Amino acid sequence: MRYLFLSTFALASFAVSPASAQATEPAAEIPALEIGAGGRPVGESWSRSPVHAQHGMAATAHPLASQIAIDILKKGGTAVDAAIAANAALGLMEPTGNGIGGDLFAIIYDPATGKLHGINGSGRSPRGQTLDQLLDKLDGADALPPYGALPITVPGTVDAWFAMHERFGKRPMAENLAPTIGYAREGHPIAPVIGMYLARSLKAYSARETEFDFSNARKVWFADGEAPEAGEIFRNPDLADTLEAIARDGRDAYYDGDLTDVIVDYLQAQGSAFTREDFAAHRSEWVEPACAGYKDGYELCELPPNSQGFAALQMVNILKNIDLSQWERGSPEALHYMVEAKRLAYADVARFYADPDFAALPAQLLAEDYGAERFKLIDPAKATPEFQPGEIEVAPKLEGEGDTTYLTVVDGDGMMVSLIQSNYRGMGGGLVAPGTGFMFQDRGELFSLDPAHPNAYEPGKRPFHTIIPAFVKKDGKPYMTLGLMGGGMQPQGHVQVLVNIVDYGMNLQEAGDAARFNHDGGPQPTETLEGPAADPLGTLFVEPGIPAETIAALRTMGHKVEVVDNGIMFGGYQAIARDPETGVLTGATEMRKDGQASGY
Repeated sequence: MRYLFLSTFALASFAVSPASAQATEPAAEIPALEIGAGGRPVGESWSRSPVHAQHGMAATAHPLASQIAIDILKKGGTAVDAAIAANAALGLMEPTGNGIGGDLFAIIYDPATGKLHGINGSGRSPRGQTLDQLLDKLDGADALPPYGALPITVPGTVDAWFAMHERFGKRPMAENLAPTIGYAREGHPIAPVIGMYLARSLKAYSARETEFDFSNARKVWFADGEAPEAGEIFRNPDLADTLEAIARDGRDAYYDGDLTDVIVDYLQAQGSAFTREDFAAHRSEWVEPACAGYKDGYELCELPPNSQGFAALQMVNILKNIDLSQWERGSPEALHYMVEAKRLAYADVARFYADPDFAALPAQLLAEDYGAERFKLIDPAKATPEFQPGEIEVAPKLEGEGDTTYLTVVDGDGMMVSLIQSNYRGMGGGLVAPGTGFMFQDRGELFSLDPAHPNAYEPGKRPFHTIIPAFVKKDGKPYMTLGLMGGGMQPQGHVQVLVNIVDYGMNLQEAGDAARFNHDGGPQPTETLEGPAADPLGTLFVEPGIPAETIAALRTMGHKVEVVDNGIMFGGYQAIARDPETGVLTGATEMRKDGQASGY
């Protein structure tokens, strides 16, 4: 009967088609149909189900990286082993977001001790180069460039891998790196979003390649003159060789070996002041996460500067003074308070956040009473034209589309890893040492050139950092790993997800899929301390899911609002929650990326 129906339908179609009867007559244009989203039996129609599992889970920006992590867990690896393996894979498969030429931060919950551990795997500027010497090289420029040798700091990722592994790993590092080495040699298909980012990167680098050595990067990723497209098999044998050396010889292969000589010789030839000693001296730092209570027993935990994690805690301390749930999600009132809280927190970020070895962060910034004081500065009826930092006595362009990857892994014993890793803007600064297969970061772009600024460039100093992993406690117990990559989007993204869960009862997947805002602008930690901010009000970018009525109301309140529909600037979310009673894991991943949450 099915065959008969199709045949009859086809004949009828041919019989009534004017185009087939009159070949000389032009075919009429048929307007394209716009079909909306389908329905769901449970949950919101614009989202999908979170993933549930019992024994282990990984959520990353690439399905193959998630599978690698799960394989490591099944073979007896810890969550740290699996996170390292996934991160190595992402450096190959998502080179637009991360790689071993960049830095790493992580929060690790250890069920054996019941403690949170933070690791700062960010690198420092050349120890033998002063600010005056750097300014001479900049030849009158008022900021560090995003390309070339000058914005490079010592890449900290590899050392952080080994530091985490020494404390919490079980499987040999060679086994953790083996899957990525295999994919680098044999190839893997390019994912759709990553293919789009590769094309964007090629366009950006090509526009400025007279300013730096782009030849080695072209050989690795753009050998035929074009960016690899979605579904195209990509290989990186140079990266395979590099990872094999690291697997065989440990962290010293990168920081104090033959590879180091290759790296330093190349960087010096490009105008860098780095020496082999700068690399040999690099060490990751174990740091203490801090937490801020929100409501209903939820606490958000973040890492201290030189990252911007505490900005999210400052936002929490401001927003706990108002019940956002009295308004519908997406209402102008709720968004107004959240945006103004972000602007208040970031005014402090621009003034106080820097490498703590050079400028101590005032403890007052995280005090609940300070948050209450800052909350009082919010006008409920309109946007304040400019917020100043808090009046605290103390001993860059931050915003934008910083390219980053976030991943999280939880194992069957309850170890939880929240890890973020990045080369910063684009794929990094465009430089690739010959035969290494990875690009160096441009993180030093976030130094201020004002010598009076806490974030001013100095020898052997870590710049202000945007990348932040997060962790959530509930009723004092470990509950959720969380990250949302993307420059200045990150703290405000963490808070938006927390508000979606706590105030609006969304599940993990809905909390990430829901339309977001990204407030961009205001004072920056790369600007001078004195003088006006370049963009004090900033721009409030929103996704199409924000109601038109809300956008109109926010504009009436004085916000500069723009709608962006491509998802790029709104971050990349991953999360895993663990039920403390049953051990059941719930995972979510970002619809704006290629990723996957997977468990077993």
